[in-house]
Order: sequence, then structure tokens, then C-alpha cells
Amino acid sequence: MERVLVLGRGGAGKSTLARALGETTGLPVVELDQHFWVDGARPLNAAEWTSVQERLAGRERWVMDGDLGPHDAPAPRLRRADTVVALDLPLALCAWRALRRSHERVGFWWWVITWRRRSRPRVLEAVAAHAPRAHVHRLRSRAQVRRFLAAVPPDAR
Repeated sequence: MERVLVLGRGGAGKSTLARALGETTGLPVVELDQHFWVDGARPLNAAEWTSVQERLAGRERWVMDGDLGPHDAPAPRLRRADTVVALDLPLALCAWRALRRSHERVGFWWWVITWRRRSRPRVLEAVAAHAPRAHVHRLRSRAQVRRFLAAVPPDAR
């Protein structure tokens, strides 16, 4: 486990899991939202986003968290990932977490609500196409997330 990509709908706990993985494994954590949103509101264009991802994914070791919904093009980071964690947690839990975290725009809520039907199939297809050798963990409950974290070996370096 050297290059881990954490995907899932808003409020699924991607950043929390990525930080926990970073603490356990010693891998540096990269929050993709910080690299994708210009001035916190405008997304990078497709060419810029691909370039940024290639630079970030080109590093030797990392945990990246981020699923940017309809704006995303995850192929550059999927090609380098050896482990993919797809957080497929219930809508009610994700919505509650997102509500507690911040006020979001309508587009964000539409993505959260429709993620399982619209985004999840595309995410899983992209994983199959661009990360066929990666270890894929699809976690569907908080208990599965806890068990996954408990099974992660600590940093061996």
C-alpha cells in the first residue's frame, strides 16, 4: 500500500479516512479539493486538472482523497494507484455529515443525492479500466470502514 485513492460521495468521510490512513501508514495525504478548486469556487479546466493530477500522482507514495463528481477525470491518479477505497455509505449518513460540515450549493446536493445511481457506476468503471491491478475495497458501512482501518499495517519504513 504505497499509493491509495479514496473515492465516494460528498459526506462519505473521504478526508477523514485519508488522514487516518496517512497516520497509520506514514503516507503523505493529498486533499484533491485543495488542488482542483480555484479560489474555492471555480474548477480547473480539464487540461489543467489532468496536469495537476499527473504531477501529484507521479509522487512515490501518497493517499489522495477526492471524488469531484461530474467535474472529475480520475484516470491519471487511478493509473498510479495500487489501492482504491470506494466509500459507498448510505445517503442519509452522507447527507447528515455534509449538513453538519458546511453549507453547500445545489449542485453539490444533486451530486450527493444521485451519486449511487449516476456517479458510482462511472467511478467503478473507471477503476476497472484504469486500475485493473489495484486492490479495490468497497466499503458500505461505518463498521466496514473501521475494520478496514484496523487491518491496515502500520508504516514499515
